[in-house]
Amino acid sequence: MLKLICYNVDILNKLKGVYIMELAKVNGNTYFINTATNVGVYAFKDKYCLLVDTGINNSQSKKIDDVLKGNNLRVKYIINTHSHMDHCGGNLYFQNNYPGSIVYSSKGEKIYIENPELKETILFSSKPIKDLDAVNKSFIVDYILDDGVNKIDNEKFEIIPLKGHSVDQIGIITGDRVCFLGDGIFSESIMNKYSLPYLFDIGESIKTLEFIKNIDADYFIPGHAERVLNKEETIALADKNMENIAESSKQIVELLEQPLTREELLENLIIINDLPLRFKQYFIYLSSISAFLTYLRGKDIIESSLENGKLYFYRNPAKQVQ
Repeated sequence: MLKLICYNVDILNKLKGVYIMELAKVNGNTYFINTATNVGVYAFKDKYCLLVDTGINNSQSKKIDDVLKGNNLRVKYIINTHSHMDHCGGNLYFQNNYPGSIVYSSKGEKIYIENPELKETILFSSKPIKDLDAVNKSFIVDYILDDGVNKIDNEKFEIIPLKGHSVDQIGIITGDRVCFLGDGIFSESIMNKYSLPYLFDIGESIKTLEFIKNIDADYFIPGHAERVLNKEETIALADKNMENIAESSKQIVELLEQPLTREELLENLIIINDLPLRFKQYFIYLSSISAFLTYLRGKDIIESSLENGKLYFYRNPAKQVQ
């Protein structure tokens, strides 16, 4: 029986966003730990376990480990869905505390997991400014997983491509028909807070959302969601994610009825949508704007021109948003 802890708004405010973690059974030997970034757990018969993602840092990973120890589980394998720090930042903790544990990822994400400073370098387009707080830890990925069925400790796990939010994100389906989606799909609460969530490739994100709707599984766990979803709920959420992308595209094209630079376009979107803003968040939004500009320019929906030392983007009147 799946058991989740729920809190009212007042208690959450008192806790200031801190999660009370527990190991929740989903189906068979597949569990998850409810935290800021959900952590998947597959328990083997010998009480070793496989983790899907590891949290953002050592502090969070220590709390995850306490939950595992409380259930007599020891970490032996880790699969990272992608390279963003809230999904792989705890790798070092588990590798240090469980010598011999093995880390898996996709080929594309391995580069970024092992070189985490690349993410801030991309955001700032050079050596990152100190306010971006570039990560200086060293991570190791032991093995690359290919799409399709992979055997780990004599159990089969299906690896599925979920590109778009990051370069080569993957999802994992256990033999219990439980699918861990990473950030291939965003919960409604995330979209309500960040109507412009981080996307690296808009076209691939749309393909991934269509793909998610056809995944052959019974239970679905996004990286950031309050609970496990069934098939019908996942399909509905994928549609809402696609609607959100379409709405962002439409809004951008409408703003580009008059020529705007990328920064001016972002300024308008932040103000119109009342987006929460911090220093690093600004560059995350700017990167997402770039992804939309790439997508819309690829479809010839927008054009660009250089004038007076500025690069302007504007709507192509001959094209409509799809």
